Amino acid sequence: MRVPVDRLVAALGPDRVLSGARIDEGDSHDESLHATGYAPDVVVLPHSTSEVSAVVAIARDARIPVTARGSGTGLSGACVARAGGILIAFREMDAILEIDVENQVAVVQPGVTLGALDEATSVHGLVYPVYPGENGASLGGTVATNAGGMRAVKYGVTRHQVLGLEAVLGTGEVIRTGGKFVKSTSGYDLTQLIVGSEGTLAVVTEATLRLYPRLTTAATVLAPFRSVEDIAKAVPAIIQSGLTPLILEYIDMMSMAAITAARGLELGIGASVKDAALAYLVVVLESGDQGRLDEDIERLGDLITSLGALDVYVLPSRAASELIEARERAFFAAKAAGANEIIDTVVPRARIPEFLTRVAAIGGDTGSLIVGCGHAGDGNVHLSVFQSDPGRLDDVLRRVFVAGASLGGAISGEHGIGTDKLSHFLALEDPAKIALMARIKAAFDPDGILNPGVLLAPRAAAGGTPK
Repeated sequence: MRVPVDRLVAALGPDRVLSGARIDEGDSHDESLHATGYAPDVVVLPHSTSEVSAVVAIARDARIPVTARGSGTGLSGACVARAGGILIAFREMDAILEIDVENQVAVVQPGVTLGALDEATSVHGLVYPVYPGENGASLGGTVATNAGGMRAVKYGVTRHQVLGLEAVLGTGEVIRTGGKFVKSTSGYDLTQLIVGSEGTLAVVTEATLRLYPRLTTAATVLAPFRSVEDIAKAVPAIIQSGLTPLILEYIDMMSMAAITAARGLELGIGASVKDAALAYLVVVLESGDQGRLDEDIERLGDLITSLGALDVYVLPSRAASELIEARERAFFAAKAAGANEIIDTVVPRARIPEFLTRVAAIGGDTGSLIVGCGHAGDGNVHLSVFQSDPGRLDDVLRRVFVAGASLGGAISGEHGIGTDKLSHFLALEDPAKIALMARIKAAFDPDGILNPGVLLAPRAAAGGTPK
């Protein structure tokens, strides 16, 4: 069925209903390396929840798929419009509605970027602590994917920060969940069900977010180790020490060489240490007091030396910030280097050495180069896979995902399933859970119009009725 453009224009006005040559090329894809891009039939630019509700109701009447899109920085194809569908672009719903200092919460529209929110909260000495590596990412997108990032070891991921939502269901109905409070035992937690659902259950139009005091002093410690296994063994001791690191990352030798070369970054590591180091641990500590921070740095240095570090470097602030930024942008460095796929499997952090051993064997068996870095504090391993043969690449991914799942992990720790990993997810996940997800989907979106083909196969996503 054709998109009823006339009804959309009546609801939003002609300037905010785009079609044909008026659609920006960027609206046809995200940052995924493989997702099929489509130029949506129509892009709508709503300004309010009521307008989003009207768009969804129109789409439901016409049985047309709807995809919500923020900044398009996703890595799994989840915000790419379906062929013949409507794309709801939130770039004009980008208001910070409130920063409530007393309750330490922010209320934002979905088009607000992490960078804009960070700038606004800094004025009040507060911070929203989710930094997935792209400050241009929208809050709506990070809620949809349950974004994490390097600071998750201390603050947790997006779902730990979202206190409430306003959202439009697939019926066009508007619901509010949660509020400016931390806990509730009043019915099902619909907030947490929507967070991470990748736009398949509801279209988020407002989010109430938890804020924290912004600590003003920080230090970055870099420690070369002989192996990732040695780093993985050191991580539990660091976490149990009470130091509460803000960032706890590992970077393998090849990834470190790539990200430092891409930035022209010199870290002052001696040649003999560099030759012996196969992996690096990056630890960031923060505090509200410089004296306390200095004490923590000394404690950390003594601890990681005893745990096998080849040396300990407290980086100058400029080098530190550039290293962290380079690590956060590792995806783009790998993309520029020609990686054929970039994945983010998560395993219990104590199983990282075993997982990486299996990954190395998979790479050897298939003639693939697999390198990476990851959040050592929470077990999220980011791998860049270099394998140009599509069939062999698919086999590599399946074997890596199976290895992670067999160790108690999951396919994706923060990028999401989207369309990229859907076949692997459906093949490896418990069929009873997939069936339950489809029934939940049908309750929120009975006609299966919201982001069909993400997380669930299109037929299942439509509650058994193909569209």
